[in-house]
This record gives sequence, C-alpha cells and structure tokens, in this order.
Amino acid sequence: MIETVANIIGSTLEGELTTSEIASLLEKPKHQHLGDLAFPCFTLAKKFRQAPQQIAQSIAEKINHPFIEDVQVVGAYINFFVNQVVVTQQVLTDIVGKGDNYAQLEKNGQRVVIDFSSPNIAKPFSMGHLRSTVIGNALANIAQKNGYTTIRVNHLGDWGTQFGKLIVAYHMWGSKEAIDKAPIQELLKLYVKFHDEAEQNETLNADARAAFKALEDEDAEALALWEWFKNASLEEFKGIYEQLGITFDSFEGEAFYNDKMQAVVDELITKQLLTVSDGANVVELEHMPPCLITKQDGATLYATRDLAAAFYRQHHYTPEKIFYVVGNEQSLHFKQVFNVIDKMGYPWAKDLQHIPFGMILKDGKKMSTRKGRVILLKDVLDEAIQTAKQNILDKNPALPNLEEVAQQVGVGAVIFNDLKNFRLNDIEFSLEQMMNFEGETGPYVQYTVARISSLLEKAAFTPTNVVLKELEEQAWSTIVCLQDYPKALQEAYEQADPSIVAKYVLQLARAFNKYYGNTKILVEDAARESRLVLCYSVTTVLKDGLKLLGLQAPRNM
Repeated sequence: MIETVANIIGSTLEGELTTSEIASLLEKPKHQHLGDLAFPCFTLAKKFRQAPQQIAQSIAEKINHPFIEDVQVVGAYINFFVNQVVVTQQVLTDIVGKGDNYAQLEKNGQRVVIDFSSPNIAKPFSMGHLRSTVIGNALANIAQKNGYTTIRVNHLGDWGTQFGKLIVAYHMWGSKEAIDKAPIQELLKLYVKFHDEAEQNETLNADARAAFKALEDEDAEALALWEWFKNASLEEFKGIYEQLGITFDSFEGEAFYNDKMQAVVDELITKQLLTVSDGANVVELEHMPPCLITKQDGATLYATRDLAAAFYRQHHYTPEKIFYVVGNEQSLHFKQVFNVIDKMGYPWAKDLQHIPFGMILKDGKKMSTRKGRVILLKDVLDEAIQTAKQNILDKNPALPNLEEVAQQVGVGAVIFNDLKNFRLNDIEFSLEQMMNFEGETGPYVQYTVARISSLLEKAAFTPTNVVLKELEEQAWSTIVCLQDYPKALQEAYEQADPSIVAKYVLQLARAFNKYYGNTKILVEDAARESRLVLCYSVTTVLKDGLKLLGLQAPRNM
C-alpha cells in the first residue's frame, strides 16, 4: 500500500522526489477516520516556493487512481483513503499465491556473518547467555528473509585468564571424580571458590596468570585440562541449542585464532601503529582510551583475538556485514577494535557492527558467575515446559502430542519473552511473567495460530481458485496489518531489532482475534470463502513471523 501510494504521489511531482523518498515521508494517521496514509508537504515548500498547504491542495487535485477512494487535505497534509476492496484483493492474493514466501526477498548474493551466543567454556549456560543467543538467531533468520546468505558463528569463550583460574582451582580443590560426574556444576563451584579465596589471597591471581601463560605456551598438562573442560562444556551446550532449535555454521572460538594473532601484531608494527604504554603494547585512538594489544608479559587480550577473527572472517567469507551480538557493556571494546581496523586502512571496517543489548537482571542486579548469582537456562526451559504441559492438561487433556506441544510452547514462551523487548532494554527475570499465557506472550500468538488451524481444518479449506468477495468492515485492520509485514521485516533488519517482528505478530494476532470475536467465520454466505482466505493468510504470516523469531507454531494446543 505504501509503495503504491508513493508511486501515485510521485506521478504528480514530476521527479522532484523519488518513490523511496516519498515512501519514507508517508505516515499512518493516529485515527482511522483521518485516512489510511498521510503525506506531509513541508519538505516540498522550498522546492516549489509555495506554502505547504497550497502544495497539498495542488497535489490532491491531480490524483485520480482506482487504488485511491478519497483524498482529503488537512492543513499541510494529504490524507489518503485507499480502496479497501482493491487492497484486500491484492494483499490476500499475494499471500495465498506465495504462502511461506510472502515478503521473502530474492537472494541478493551478499553474505552476513553473525557472531552470537558465544558462551564461556567451563561455565554453565545461564539466563545471561539467552539474549545473545536468541537475538542473534532471530537476526540471522530476518537477514535471510531479506535476501542475505547468513553465516552463524558461535565465537566460543574457550581462551583467556579464566582458564588459568580454573587450572589453579582444580589443582588446589578439584576432584576428577566429581567433575566427571557433573562437569559444569563442579567447574562453576571451583570458579566461584577461586574468586572467594582470591579476595583474601592476592597471590592466587598471579598464579592464575602464570597458569594461563603456560597454557599459551602449550604446556602439555595445561592443554590436557583445557581440552577436558572444553569438551565437557560443549556437550552441555549442544543439548541447550537442540532444545532452542538453534544451529551454527561455525564453532570457531577464541583459541582458533591463537596462530593468527601474530600476523595482526606484525602488521600493526609495520604500519607504526603500535606504541608502548605502561609496558603494554597499545594502539592510540582518538576520543577513547587506547586499545590494548598485548600485556606486559606478552599475553594476548580479547582485542587481539577479535582483530584476528575480523580479518579471518573478512577473507574467508567476504561478507557485506559482520554483526557482533554482544552485551551493551562491551560497546567500548568493539568501538576500539573497529577503530583499529580503520586506522590500519581497511575500508570494510565500516561494515562491522556491534549489536548491543541490555542485561537480564535478577532482583535488579546483574547475574554474575563469579559470585554464584546465576540462573541456569536449562532449569528455566525445563520449568517452562512443565508449566506449559500443566496448562495444556488443564484445558485440553486429550491432546495427542502433549509432550511435543508442551516443548514448543514452553521454549517459545522463554524466547518470545526476551525478543518482544527492545534489545537495549534490561529485562528483570521473572518466570511467572514469562509463563503468563495471556497478553503479550508467545503462547498467545501460538494459540491464535492453533485456533485458526482448527477453523480451516473444520472447513476443509484449501487456498486454491478462490474468488474473493467483499469482507466485513471489521476485517480492514487485519488486512492493513497483513500488508505491513514486508515493511516490518525490512525495518527489523535495518535496525537489527527482532522486537519489531515480535511486536508485529502480537499486533496481527490482536487484530485478528478482535475480528474473530465479532464475526461468525463459518456461516454459509457469499463472503465465507473470503473469510477463510483471510484466516489462512493470517496464520501463514503468524507462523512465518514466529519462525523468524525461533518459535514453532503447534496446529493444536
């Protein structure tokens, strides 16, 4: 609708504005009686050297198109009332014809690398890891819907001083039998104990630094412990990713870049960008602290590895963009890394984008592994599934695939609760709120799909050779919402914000449920088939939107 109206306006302006410029200016009026779209003429005043009100009147008088039912001038605005029958025909025909491919853009031949999830080895997969994981997965899906080929990278935290701490802790307090029995739980206990003890005994931190340096120097015992910690963690992570329905193209973590960092350091030296500051090698940057490349003892840092990773990905994948879905607190780090690459003279530095997000808080405080204040994601998912199962048993005890649906609804509730929030906002952890199956929740949208699926099954509906008749006035808000889907997907990608899609599916579900509550869908009359086409179109778009967010849509609940 927006593009069509923009073309109609453009035909009256004789090239003064492009269709995309006009489309960006079009607004949706706050109230339905003011029209479907409004075009402000303020920006044209300078071009035409006329008052915006005069320009609006002049444009309105030239518009004569079957798509437009009425045009009204209100001050400097042109309010457009579209022909609802024509729009309904276009939107529903488009969705029925394309099915799951509605709003799918053709492949543009460009790749997007998305670095997300990236949990730390030898630490439990906590609720704190959820945000990067589900935001990154949704962005990858949305990018694909916008025509990109996505490369999903899990940049595992499998290197760093925490391994020195774990090695020291294991030697001092660890038990091989206990770790073999419950690896992640025992490693977490050791990690927390190390930090508790280090507050009283500063030499422990020095021991940990020495242990990590031994690991970097490929000490056999240190490497064996590191491999053991890593493999135990990956087994647990694998189960979590399977439960979430998330896959990766690469698990190349920090350790993968150990033999690739020296080339970056050498290039920095060659380009005379490396300087010594307090014994460490740094790159000086404008308007921000210097970027540390190596410590005084020669040990590398996060920045060194992220620089090596950026160069590897650029050469290996030749991407259009690289997204780093990492928490808000790392914003300065990524600004420094991107600025270093820019100073090295690489124009693709501008294609590196940090996608920050807020934290999940517990009682208003950040979850901290080192303090032991952590909620395990697996425990949350299991409890959510059990809650979903009980809700289904209460309402539909005869459901044949109860376990499968409970899994889809419980996991979906956790994912949707995260993604419905603007990513930069902090989220207070509340299982009760997460599992509220009414209102702005994943189960609410899933239930809408199941309700429509039941209707279509009862009507034995198949979307073929349907001649559309005029629908009730109450259907219009649902039609408008359906035709907004492509725009929502484009904005979600451009703003790297999955909450746009989550809010969209909520809006569409609410619009349809309001229509459903006031309309007898299956009554035998001339518009029955058209109503079923509308139902089919809504469930097609809802299922697609949920899929992009990482949720499944059960046919029955």
